[in-house]
Amino acid sequence: MKSPFLHIFLAVLMLTNFNMVAQAQNDPKAKTILDGVSAKFKTFKSVQAAFVFTNEDAKGKVLGTRKGTLYTKGNKYRITLIGGQDIFCDGVNVWTYDKSVNEVTISKIDPSSNSITPQKLFTNFYDKDFLYKLNGEKKVGAKLVQEIELTPVDKTRNFFKVYLLIDKAAKTIYSTKVMEKSGTRFTYTVSTLNRSVNLSDAQFVFDAKKYPGVEIIDLR
Repeated sequence: MKSPFLHIFLAVLMLTNFNMVAQAQNDPKAKTILDGVSAKFKTFKSVQAAFVFTNEDAKGKVLGTRKGTLYTKGNKYRITLIGGQDIFCDGVNVWTYDKSVNEVTISKIDPSSNSITPQKLFTNFYDKDFLYKLNGEKKVGAKLVQEIELTPVDKTRNFFKVYLLIDKAAKTIYSTKVMEKSGTRFTYTVSTLNRSVNLSDAQFVFDAKKYPGVEIIDLR
Protein backbone atom coordinates (compact mmCIF):
# COMPACT_ATOMS: atom_id res chain seq x y z
CA MET A 1 0.00 0.00 0.00
CA LYS A 2 1.36 3.41 -0.96
CA SER A 3 1.91 5.93 1.81
CA PRO A 4 -0.12 9.18 1.59
CA PHE A 5 3.10 11.12 1.06
CA LEU A 6 4.10 8.92 -1.86
CA HIS A 7 0.55 9.29 -3.19
CA ILE A 8 1.13 13.02 -3.46
CA PHE A 9 4.37 12.53 -5.34
CA LEU A 10 2.86 9.99 -7.71
CA ALA A 11 -0.43 11.72 -8.33
CA VAL A 12 0.28 15.41 -8.27
CA LEU A 13 3.51 17.23 -7.79
CA MET A 14 6.25 15.83 -9.97
CA LEU A 15 5.58 16.38 -13.64
CA THR A 16 7.77 16.75 -16.71
CA ASN A 17 7.29 18.51 -20.03
CA PHE A 18 6.37 22.19 -20.36
CA ASN A 19 2.84 22.91 -21.62
CA MET A 20 2.89 25.99 -23.85
CA VAL A 21 -0.90 25.89 -24.37
CA ALA A 22 -1.62 26.64 -20.73
CA GLN A 23 1.16 29.19 -20.33
CA ALA A 24 -0.71 32.06 -21.99
CA GLN A 25 -3.33 31.98 -19.22
CA ASN A 26 -0.83 31.90 -16.38
CA ASP A 27 0.10 34.72 -14.02
CA PRO A 28 3.55 36.07 -15.01
CA LYS A 29 4.24 37.08 -11.39
CA ALA A 30 3.64 33.50 -10.27
CA LYS A 31 5.88 32.18 -13.04
CA THR A 32 8.71 34.49 -11.99
CA ILE A 33 8.49 33.11 -8.44
CA LEU A 34 8.30 29.49 -9.57
CA ASP A 35 11.20 29.94 -11.97
CA GLY A 36 13.20 31.39 -9.10
CA VAL A 37 12.48 28.36 -6.92
CA SER A 38 13.51 26.04 -9.75
CA ALA A 39 16.74 27.94 -10.46
CA LYS A 40 17.66 28.02 -6.76
CA PHE A 41 17.15 24.29 -6.26
CA LYS A 42 19.22 23.43 -9.32
CA THR A 43 22.24 25.03 -7.64
CA PHE A 44 22.14 22.48 -4.80
CA LYS A 45 24.34 19.41 -5.26
CA SER A 46 22.49 17.48 -2.57
CA VAL A 47 19.61 18.18 -0.21
CA GLN A 48 18.26 16.79 3.05
CA ALA A 49 14.76 18.04 3.84
CA ALA A 50 12.80 17.14 6.97
CA PHE A 51 9.05 17.32 6.41
CA VAL A 52 5.72 16.91 8.15
CA PHE A 53 2.87 15.26 6.26
CA THR A 54 -0.71 16.02 7.37
CA ASN A 55 -3.95 14.42 6.19
CA GLU A 56 -7.22 16.32 6.78
CA ASP A 57 -10.89 15.75 5.99
CA ALA A 58 -13.13 18.24 4.17
CA LYS A 59 -13.84 20.11 7.42
CA GLY A 60 -10.17 20.56 8.20
CA LYS A 61 -10.06 17.89 10.90
CA VAL A 62 -6.59 16.32 11.08
CA LEU A 63 -6.81 12.59 10.38
CA GLY A 64 -3.12 11.85 10.71
CA THR A 65 0.34 13.35 10.81
CA ARG A 66 3.70 11.82 9.94
CA LYS A 67 7.24 13.06 9.91
CA GLY A 68 9.91 12.05 7.47
CA THR A 69 13.04 13.01 5.57
CA LEU A 70 13.75 13.47 1.89
CA TYR A 71 17.30 13.11 0.52
CA THR A 72 18.23 14.03 -3.06
CA LYS A 73 21.46 14.00 -5.04
CA GLY A 74 21.38 14.47 -8.79
CA ASN A 75 18.78 12.01 -10.11
CA LYS A 76 18.90 9.93 -6.91
CA TYR A 77 16.52 10.24 -3.99
CA ARG A 78 15.46 8.60 -0.77
CA ILE A 79 12.30 9.15 1.25
CA THR A 80 12.04 7.93 4.85
CA LEU A 81 8.72 8.04 6.68
CA ILE A 82 8.77 7.45 10.42
CA GLY A 83 6.68 4.34 11.05
CA GLY A 84 5.98 4.01 7.34
CA GLN A 85 7.92 3.30 4.18
CA ASP A 86 11.47 3.84 2.99
CA ILE A 87 11.88 4.55 -0.71
CA PHE A 88 15.29 4.36 -2.37
CA CYS A 89 16.15 5.36 -5.94
CA ASP A 90 19.61 5.24 -7.50
CA GLY A 91 18.42 6.89 -10.71
CA VAL A 92 17.68 3.54 -12.37
CA ASN A 93 15.94 1.32 -9.82
CA VAL A 94 13.36 2.08 -7.12
CA TRP A 95 13.13 0.08 -3.89
CA THR A 96 9.97 0.55 -1.81
CA TYR A 97 10.43 -0.96 1.62
CA ASP A 98 7.39 -1.58 3.82
CA LYS A 99 8.54 -1.69 7.43
CA SER A 100 5.30 -3.18 8.75
CA VAL A 101 5.73 -6.44 6.81
CA ASN A 102 9.51 -6.39 6.17
CA GLU A 103 8.98 -6.44 2.41
CA VAL A 104 10.69 -4.58 -0.41
CA THR A 105 9.39 -4.13 -3.94
CA ILE A 106 11.91 -3.36 -6.67
CA SER A 107 10.92 -1.64 -9.90
CA LYS A 108 12.77 0.11 -12.70
CA ILE A 109 12.30 3.72 -13.78
CA ASP A 110 10.85 3.95 -17.28
CA PRO A 111 12.80 6.72 -19.06
CA SER A 112 10.17 6.90 -21.83
CA SER A 113 7.42 7.83 -19.39
CA ASN A 114 6.79 11.05 -17.49
CA SER A 115 9.30 10.11 -14.81
CA ILE A 116 8.13 11.07 -11.34
CA THR A 117 10.87 12.00 -8.91
CA PRO A 118 11.04 14.11 -5.75
CA GLN A 119 13.51 16.49 -7.38
CA LYS A 120 10.69 17.71 -9.60
CA LEU A 121 8.75 18.81 -6.56
CA PHE A 122 11.36 21.54 -6.15
CA THR A 123 12.05 22.24 -9.82
CA ASN A 124 9.63 21.94 -12.74
CA PHE A 125 6.59 20.59 -10.90
CA TYR A 126 4.46 23.40 -12.39
CA ASP A 127 5.50 22.83 -15.98
CA LYS A 128 2.77 20.53 -17.24
CA ASP A 129 -0.99 20.82 -17.32
CA PHE A 130 -1.32 23.51 -14.64
CA LEU A 131 -2.61 27.05 -14.63
CA TYR A 132 -1.04 29.08 -11.87
CA LYS A 133 -1.56 32.43 -10.18
CA LEU A 134 -0.15 34.40 -7.27
CA ASN A 135 -2.69 34.85 -4.46
CA GLY A 136 -0.53 37.22 -2.44
CA GLU A 137 1.76 37.22 0.56
CA LYS A 138 1.24 36.39 4.25
CA LYS A 139 3.17 35.67 7.40
CA VAL A 140 3.54 32.08 8.69
CA GLY A 141 5.33 32.39 11.99
CA ALA A 142 8.42 34.47 11.25
CA LYS A 143 8.40 33.61 7.53
CA LEU A 144 6.99 35.79 4.79
CA VAL A 145 5.48 33.41 2.25
CA GLN A 146 3.94 33.80 -1.18
CA GLU A 147 0.91 31.66 -1.99
CA ILE A 148 0.61 30.26 -5.49
CA GLU A 149 -2.55 28.50 -6.60
CA LEU A 150 -2.24 25.70 -9.16
CA THR A 151 -5.28 24.44 -11.09
CA PRO A 152 -4.97 21.31 -13.25
CA VAL A 153 -5.96 21.73 -16.88
CA ASP A 154 -7.13 18.11 -16.95
CA LYS A 155 -10.42 18.18 -15.04
CA THR A 156 -10.53 14.39 -14.77
CA ARG A 157 -7.77 14.40 -12.14
CA ASN A 158 -8.77 13.41 -8.61
CA PHE A 159 -7.67 16.79 -7.24
CA PHE A 160 -8.83 20.28 -8.19
CA LYS A 161 -6.34 22.62 -6.52
CA VAL A 162 -2.77 22.67 -5.25
CA TYR A 163 -1.59 25.52 -3.02
CA LEU A 164 2.12 26.25 -2.72
CA LEU A 165 3.61 28.46 -0.03
CA ILE A 166 7.00 29.80 -1.12
CA ASP A 167 9.47 31.17 1.42
CA LYS A 168 10.06 34.58 -0.17
CA ALA A 169 13.50 35.17 1.32
CA ALA A 170 14.89 31.67 0.73
CA LYS A 171 13.12 31.06 -2.62
CA THR A 172 12.24 27.52 -1.54
CA ILE A 173 8.97 25.66 -1.09
CA TYR A 174 7.67 25.88 2.47
CA SER A 175 4.53 23.80 2.03
CA THR A 176 2.27 22.16 -0.54
CA LYS A 177 -1.44 21.50 0.00
CA VAL A 178 -3.39 19.23 -2.35
CA MET A 179 -7.19 19.51 -2.44
CA GLU A 180 -8.85 16.31 -3.60
CA LYS A 181 -12.35 16.16 -5.05
CA SER A 182 -13.28 13.70 -2.30
CA GLY A 183 -12.70 16.45 0.24
CA THR A 184 -9.45 15.05 1.56
CA ARG A 185 -6.56 17.48 1.95
CA PHE A 186 -2.90 16.51 1.97
CA THR A 187 -0.28 18.96 3.21
CA TYR A 188 3.49 18.57 2.97
CA THR A 189 5.44 21.09 5.06
CA VAL A 190 9.23 21.45 4.99
CA SER A 191 10.53 21.92 8.54
CA THR A 192 14.27 22.04 7.74
CA LEU A 193 16.26 22.17 4.52
CA ASN A 194 19.97 21.30 4.52
CA ARG A 195 21.59 22.29 1.23
CA SER A 196 25.17 21.33 2.07
CA VAL A 197 24.77 17.76 3.30
CA ASN A 198 27.32 15.18 2.10
CA LEU A 199 25.45 12.14 0.76
CA SER A 200 27.11 8.97 -0.54
CA ASP A 201 25.66 7.06 -3.49
CA ALA A 202 25.22 4.02 -1.24
CA GLN A 203 22.52 5.84 0.71
CA PHE A 204 20.23 5.63 -2.33
CA VAL A 205 20.48 1.84 -2.73
CA PHE A 206 18.52 -0.66 -0.66
CA ASP A 207 20.93 -3.05 1.10
CA ALA A 208 19.08 -6.28 1.91
CA LYS A 209 21.81 -7.28 4.36
CA LYS A 210 20.62 -4.56 6.72
CA TYR A 211 17.10 -6.02 6.78
CA PRO A 212 17.30 -9.65 7.99
CA GLY A 213 14.53 -11.84 6.61
CA VAL A 214 13.24 -9.20 4.19
CA GLU A 215 10.93 -10.52 1.46
CA ILE A 216 12.02 -9.26 -1.96
CA ILE A 217 9.52 -8.73 -4.79
CA ASP A 218 11.46 -7.94 -7.94
CA LEU A 219 9.31 -6.44 -10.73
CA ARG A 220 12.16 -5.40 -13.00
